[in-house]
Amino acid sequence: MIENIKTLGDLKKAGYQSKSIKDELRDNLIAKIKARETVFQGVHGYENTVIPELERAILSRHNINFLGLRGQAKTRLARLMLNLLDEYIPYVEGSEINDDPFQPISRYAKTLISEKGDETPIAWLHRSERFSEKLATPDVTVADLIGDVDPIKAANLKLSYADDRVIHYGMIPRANRCIFVINELPDLQARIQVALFNILQEGDIQIRGFKLRLPLDVQFVFTANPEDYTNRGSIVTPLKDRIGSQILTHYPVDIETARLITEQEANLDKNQKETVIVPDLARDLLEQIVFEARESDYIDAKSGVSARLSITALENLMSTAERRALLNGDKQTMVRLGDFLGVIPAITGKVELVYEGEQEGASVVAYNLLGEAVKSLFPEFFPKIEKLKKEDDETPYDDIVSWFFNQSEGFEILDDLRDKEYQSLLDAISPLDDLLGTYQPKLKKEESYFVKEFVLWALVEFKQLNKFRFTEGIQFKDPYGTFISGL
Repeated sequence: MIENIKTLGDLKKAGYQSKSIKDELRDNLIAKIKARETVFQGVHGYENTVIPELERAILSRHNINFLGLRGQAKTRLARLMLNLLDEYIPYVEGSEINDDPFQPISRYAKTLISEKGDETPIAWLHRSERFSEKLATPDVTVADLIGDVDPIKAANLKLSYADDRVIHYGMIPRANRCIFVINELPDLQARIQVALFNILQEGDIQIRGFKLRLPLDVQFVFTANPEDYTNRGSIVTPLKDRIGSQILTHYPVDIETARLITEQEANLDKNQKETVIVPDLARDLLEQIVFEARESDYIDAKSGVSARLSITALENLMSTAERRALLNGDKQTMVRLGDFLGVIPAITGKVELVYEGEQEGASVVAYNLLGEAVKSLFPEFFPKIEKLKKEDDETPYDDIVSWFFNQSEGFEILDDLRDKEYQSLLDAISPLDDLLGTYQPKLKKEESYFVKEFVLWALVEFKQLNKFRFTEGIQFKDPYGTFISGL
């Protein structure tokens, strides 16, 4: 239909009714809510918290500020608002600021319509082109955002600097009738934030002495990190006062939600997925590492631990197992707990350490997070060790510990063992089969080997065994046997 509407007259005959972008978002949101459609597809964990608040803000026609730590889908939510826009809107062809044909605001559009009337040419703007985004950095200027005088335009058109046609519009006027996002708003210099006041409230812009009444139609979305308020800057109070709704974002509250996000966002090759099998416990353990990081005394909680940590960690985990399969010429392999050592580089670059953490070292902190994750998940599958262990009481783990006591040379698992060799090693620890048969009788055979190694790591964390990392793998030993041999 839009192919046939090429002039202002055609638009009038078609009965087109123009509306502001905030009304457009509101009307389309109402329609989707009534139809029980999922508005913000692919965002998990916000169904009962952030998304209802965002929908209320859109219904209220508010400008919005997403306040939250890094990796909390703030920018993604802003981008998904595009789905609430009409597929196409008309604008005056040639307009730099997407002038509404029925409500032109620029001198160019007003002049063109007064000259050509119903013959004014009309173009159509797709919703994918109605999103502008700017990262607030110290070098952002008023000219970037609002505009400046263009001396080249003045020379080419032979205009005086007193003529408003010499103005070159900045990003915000060019985002007229669009969604405009400023990421990390506190990083924007205070004087630049001040320049946004009138645009948000009255629609006035001032450029090099020109005071133009441009009632811009913009849906503003800002994002901010609470850490920035103390480290780099702040949102000036009058600007904050003009932002209708401030919405607090958060991290996933449970492992199931975190897994959904990670599996959705991880950039995995098709062949990689076919080569590497990841047990459910391994996926849970990966997410638990992130949960441990957010609670760790060695990591700065104010900085946050991004959801990108678990995403890149899964990619590294898969690549570690894939590399072993390639070296051994195997067509398929199962993730092992030892493969999690390949995840450490994905952790060290994504956490901000406090002083104590810096003293320990990023790699040591990351390695300890893996141990804490094992320790936290273990009681969900097997009896707790601390409560069972008394001086003369028997525990379900005594036979396993005794087995290691008789291994004077220790028990080694090399990183690049073929699957059959790896499985044979773990099968040799017969008490592990008894433990799994008692407490995890429904466990699949192929996943049992990961769980067996998981038990060994847990016994280390609960001080029942010792573990040593060496160049080519890991060695497990009985702690008392180690002590006796040391004598």
